Amino acid sequence: MSIRMLLSALLAAVAMAVSAGPAAAQIGLPGGIGGGLPQTPGLPGGTPGLPVDPGSLQGLARGRLERGLEVPARLQGLIRRSDGALEADPEGWPVVRGEVVAVDLSPEGRRRALDAGFVVVREERLTALDMTTVVLTPPRGLSLGRAVERLRDLDPGGSYAFNHVHAPAGELAEAGGAPAPAAFPAPQGGRGRMGLIDTGVDVRHPAVAGARIVQRGFAGPARAAPHGTAVASLMVGQAGAFAGAAPGGELYAADVYGGSAAGGSATGLAQALAWMAENEVPVVNVSLVGPRNAVVEAAVRRAGSRGMLIVAAVGNDGPSAPPLYPAAYPDVVGVTAVNGRGRVLPESGRGPQVDFAAPGADMAAAGSGQGYVNVRGSSFAAPLVAGLLSQRLQRTGRSGAEAALGEVSTMAVDAGARGPDPIYGRGVVAMDRRVAPDQVGARGQLNR
Repeated sequence: MSIRMLLSALLAAVAMAVSAGPAAAQIGLPGGIGGGLPQTPGLPGGTPGLPVDPGSLQGLARGRLERGLEVPARLQGLIRRSDGALEADPEGWPVVRGEVVAVDLSPEGRRRALDAGFVVVREERLTALDMTTVVLTPPRGLSLGRAVERLRDLDPGGSYAFNHVHAPAGELAEAGGAPAPAAFPAPQGGRGRMGLIDTGVDVRHPAVAGARIVQRGFAGPARAAPHGTAVASLMVGQAGAFAGAAPGGELYAADVYGGSAAGGSATGLAQALAWMAENEVPVVNVSLVGPRNAVVEAAVRRAGSRGMLIVAAVGNDGPSAPPLYPAAYPDVVGVTAVNGRGRVLPESGRGPQVDFAAPGADMAAAGSGQGYVNVRGSSFAAPLVAGLLSQRLQRTGRSGAEAALGEVSTMAVDAGARGPDPIYGRGVVAMDRRVAPDQVGARGQLNR
């Protein structure tokens, strides 16, 4: 059962229990949600409007034309700024130049690819996810789009994808950044343990200096950068008047950028999720966005099947933007952002991928140096939801994940249209976790 189907079932159970009275409530989830939600059917596993075969180049193009959706301009800008490291797929999404990724490539599929002139450039076994990725380069003169089509023709049963690049949920990733300072040894478990897939974290910042953080780079050595540091502070930060959603918690931080123009790749995200699974991290926050991708989708699905809860920002490209991933995968908890009065930000994404809303503006987070910065965007709402979940989920497991989601769902305050809706999802949570900028003397603005 997907996360969205599970949430719908939980909310239906709560509504039925509340309407049935005290006796029935004893066997349902505790409490009510907002103004009382009606029973709702499970959401479908896919996103309405997407082609049945999301991997088909023809299907992708047809779906784009039918829906009038365009690749956000800022993501197209990644290609221009990459100095040749990236190119565009047939839809215009940024991908690592000259790379096609196969998931669990069969011996026969490998033989056919090699016979056709493809070359294996690297291969990785992600044991914790029971998954193998093989990166291939096409023969000279064959475009990347045609290369994917050729592989699918040669091996119809195989899974082939572009190596799409993901960016922080509102703008471009920082290409620079300083090498991340040494972090604490790997946590050994405890309350509030969670993971972060983002840029590197400056563990010397006062907001996170008291947390137990272990970092690892998946695009070169980990490099501290503003985005990852701000998001980490909203998860485990604690210093004076500032506190994150799970103050002083344990954090595994995966830097999938490392200052590389090709950072944020699908293969990097899969490796980071495998690392989280290997270390039994129960809740992982991903404040990054990109297109639907078979590699990331497989990694998300397998991590979820092991009881990991993945929380992701829905993006800040406006209400008419296409569904952005990983938030739109059915196994992910998608989060949108609201301001200090609990109203959704006008730039926030809309759709069935929205599961919860949380503060993402009129709010402070760790900034450069020793100070704090004003933040705005769904990147900063998602870590608050991840923190709430982590305080209720001590270890990976489907039953525990279900209970944690149920408890957070009962905390949601209904907003917008009555019941679950495509703007606020199940409602607004974590308003009490917002630290107003004037409480900590925040300066400047970080928009993601």
